[in-house]
Amino acid sequence: MAMFESDTAYDAFMGRYSRRLAPVFADFAALPEGSAVADVGAGTGALTTELARRCFRVAAADPSPQFVDALHERLPDVDARVAPAEELPWDDESFDASVAQLVVAFMRDAPAGVREMRRIVRAGGTIAVCMWDRQGMEMLAAVQRAQRALSSDTPTAEARIMYRSPEEIESLFGEGFADVQTEPIETDASYADFDDFWSALSGGAGPAGAWLATLEGEGREAVHAEVHRQLGAPDGPFTLRAKAWATRATRS
Repeated sequence: MAMFESDTAYDAFMGRYSRRLAPVFADFAALPEGSAVADVGAGTGALTTELARRCFRVAAADPSPQFVDALHERLPDVDARVAPAEELPWDDESFDASVAQLVVAFMRDAPAGVREMRRIVRAGGTIAVCMWDRQGMEMLAAVQRAQRALSSDTPTAEARIMYRSPEEIESLFGEGFADVQTEPIETDASYADFDDFWSALSGGAGPAGAWLATLEGEGREAVHAEVHRQLGAPDGPFTLRAKAWATRATRS
């Protein structure tokens, strides 16, 4: 998926959020000390890095070869492999836990991906995922409002993304799971100014960046002005709040 191929663009666009969310999500997962953990859809390693910092035995998988190359460079001791969530490269019951930060909405088949996460975890182990809330992730919500304002007849890419609510996420945890719990988790990210924000958005990462990459000329200028307005016309540094829903369960 082209919108998730550049590690530098992803880090500028979403990495400033995912790195700060990682310790919050890791706390929520509540994994026992010394656990063997698989980070599924690891991206450029925000959560992987946090898990390794906590001295877990960590493995990671991502479908993007570029992201896995970045993982090998940043975390050479981690078993990082190119693989989609739906076809994880590890044996049954290989881990104490599997986790997926900001990933399930982008899996080809999220129910199959979560079943794979369950397959590789031992009985009694933990499976945990999180995904941004539709409105509580202020950066994405502002871009979506701008898209609606400029093309009201066309559903936005963000509006079509699933698993942005507790009910949608918990629907992935059916047979074979127990003790399903969902909670909101939050972080934020800061920008030096609107130019900093626009530069990150213009990198082409994620659905919002991919949409912007299709525009040029007056259309791009209109988006620039509307997104600035939707953010409250910031003049100087600003910070945006980011709320996610996190769900954990036990393999029964």
